[in-house]
Amino acid sequence: MRTIIDLPAAQIEALRRLEERDSVSRAELIRQAVAEYVVKHVEHIDAFGAWKGRKPKVDGVTYQQKLRDEWER
Repeated sequence: MRTIIDLPAAQIEALRRLEERDSVSRAELIRQAVAEYVVKHVEHIDAFGAWKGRKPKVDGVTYQQKLRDEWER
């Protein structure tokens, strides 16, 4: 699906540099950025049991590391 957006010149220039560095298209860079944003900001969580209905304060890996840090004390 096509979407038209307006970006400031500084962001266009940053995208141009990333295109050259990573050898990917501007469209692909924008798709990647939107995908990262959606993962980070969407509040849809499929959980069950004790976690059902809870909004996690950290991601799963950070949570596990915190628990494991307690074991070393």
